[in-house]
Formats: sequence, structure tokens, C-alpha cells
Amino acid sequence: MKVHDMNSLSPTSKPVSRVIVIGGGIFGISSAVHLARLGIPTTLVNNGPVANGASGRSLAWLNSSRMRSEAYHRLRMVGIDRYRTLAAKYPDASWLRFEGGLTWDADDSTNEIADVYAHERLIGYDAQHVVPDGIAAVTPGVDARAVTRQGALFNPGEGWVDLPSLIELLLEEFLARGGKLVSDSGRAEVVIKDGRASGVMTASGASFEADAVLLATGPDVPRMVKKAGQHIADATPIALLVRTTPGQHDLRAVLNTPRVAIRPTPTGGLALDSAWSEEEVVTRPDGSYEVKNSTLQGLLDEASKVLQGNPTLEIESYGVGPKPIPGDGDPVFGELKDIPGYYVAFSHSGATLGLIAGELLAGEIASGNRHPLLDSFRPERFG
Repeated sequence: MKVHDMNSLSPTSKPVSRVIVIGGGIFGISSAVHLARLGIPTTLVNNGPVANGASGRSLAWLNSSRMRSEAYHRLRMVGIDRYRTLAAKYPDASWLRFEGGLTWDADDSTNEIADVYAHERLIGYDAQHVVPDGIAAVTPGVDARAVTRQGALFNPGEGWVDLPSLIELLLEEFLARGGKLVSDSGRAEVVIKDGRASGVMTASGASFEADAVLLATGPDVPRMVKKAGQHIADATPIALLVRTTPGQHDLRAVLNTPRVAIRPTPTGGLALDSAWSEEEVVTRPDGSYEVKNSTLQGLLDEASKVLQGNPTLEIESYGVGPKPIPGDGDPVFGELKDIPGYYVAFSHSGATLGLIAGELLAGEIASGNRHPLLDSFRPERFG
């Protein structure tokens, strides 16, 4: 990988010879494998098996649809580019597909389909405005009767990834390149010495020294940096992802509809989530979660309504827990301004940004140079 040197070396930076990455989700393992590719000895520390957090319950839709800042759109598009490179390497992979995305809004004053279509065309994002009767011509498996009268947007360049499968693939390469995995050692904390990150201490008492530490613990990032006197605004909600058993359906695209979002899974099932179902999850006083049977069945029913033939769907499993979202909605990547050697990765769009974020963060850690693609997403913007 080419190490970028667009910006000058920070006066507090120094060459790194050892890095600790905390977090076994997509940001953590992607950063770790990119560091290993650069020849930097790296240890990945995780509280449990890899992909046991937010990455394991992500819809993992690869997209840059609708409206967002120019900088965020650019970063997402570069992120999708890295997945296309990966797809070319594994063309038959069941866990990474580019079959497009189909979106429609509710039939009320919140419907933005016309405005979003105009915006996406303006920025060169591949988009087709499709009337309900035209859905079958662009993508199979959808009940056109469910599409509202304003029509839908079909984005043929979008796709999906099964993050646990990708994480296992990257972990295999990481270990083959000499990386070290430390799992099931309890929570880890960043050790700060003489004003800079100097290593990691786990709840089990294990200690690891390093020249730099990357914190990629998903929704736990704001709490952990607060211990070091730093602030990252947090808007993390609770997420619920339902996986169905394999069944007969023709769906290939990712669906984003008013009542349910759906994507295929590698096993022939479907992954489902929605905003309303997340709001129905109850957090108990002990921190565990209660998911009502009516919520689970409601998701299945909503999914059936938008699928061709309205099939009967059955639950295979579901995952529930915090979904990392920064307070302003934009990603947070890079070194903490006041603590040299302490890097963070905290973002909602983990799937789309997973590969590129790991690449750019590894480059920054290795060189001390800030990459301009991340300039709009620095943690110091929170003050």
C-alpha cells in the first residue's frame, strides 16, 4: 500500500514499531490487516470472539445513496471501490454481492424520492427513478404493489457484504502475516503514559506495550475516550437485526422501504431491520435486552409484504445491541489531538467504510501523516 504524505509529519508523532488494535469488528480487523501488510507488528485485542459486536448485527448495505456532505459521499464511494476490488478477487463469493439497491419512501409529506433522484443524478451517482410497474424490469423478487405511487430509486452500483464472513477472511490473512490475536481477555483499556498512548491493559491483567493504539470498540468508543478526558458526541441507539431461515425468494437487491430494510444472506435467507423495531427493544435495568415476539413477527410480516409472492418467513436468529452512531452522524477517524499515539474509529457506516477506513488509518499510524480523505472526520471537531 502506498503511504500518503500529503500533510507534514505531526511534531508529536514518531515512527511506530508496535501497534495494538482494540476491537474485533470490521474497523479493527481491517486496520490490523493493513498494518500487517505494512510490516508493522500488530496485536488485535477483543473481548470475546471477533465480530461479536455491532459488525455481527449489521445490515451491511454498501451504498452512498440519498443526501450527505461531499466529503462523506467521497469517502463512501472510495470505500465501495475497495469492495469492488475485493469482489474481482472473489467473483463467486456468496458473502459479497453487487446486485443493486432499491429504495422507496412512505406516501406522505416525508417522501423525498424526486428530490433524492435529482440530487443523485447531479453528483453522478448511478440512479434510476422507477414507477411501480417497472420494478420487475430492473430487479426481481419485489412485490410492486408495495411500492408507493411516487415510485422507487434503483441504484445498480450498490451491494451488500456479510461482515462476519469478511472479518474471518481478513483475520486469516492477519494471522498469516504474523499478527497476534488476543481474545476472551475481558475489557481492555488504553494506557496513557507521559501524555501519550503507550499500550493496553486488559481486565484479566494482561499488559501490552505499543507505540500506538487504535480504539475500534464500536459504541464503547465515546465512553473509553472520556476516561482520557476526551469528548466524542454519541447518538448510539439500540439495533435489532433478524435473520430468516433459507427460503424460496428471488430477491437480489438490498431493499430500503418505509417499514423494513432487507438484504439476502449467503445461506439463502434474509437479513431484516427497521427503525420502528429498534424503538420497541426494551433495555432492562441490568443492561440486557428484551425483544418482544410481536416485534419479531412484525418484522417478518413487513418483509413478506414487500416480497414477490408474500412468502411466509421464519426466524433463524436475531442480534440486538448498540449501533455506533456519532452525535453529528458523521464518522470519527484518526488520532486524538491531545494524546499522541491514541487513534479512534467510530462510525455508523461500518460496512461501506470498513476496508477504506482500515487502509487510511493504518497509513496514518505507520507514517504519522494525516490523509486528506479523513480531514472532515477528525475527533477534535467535538472540542
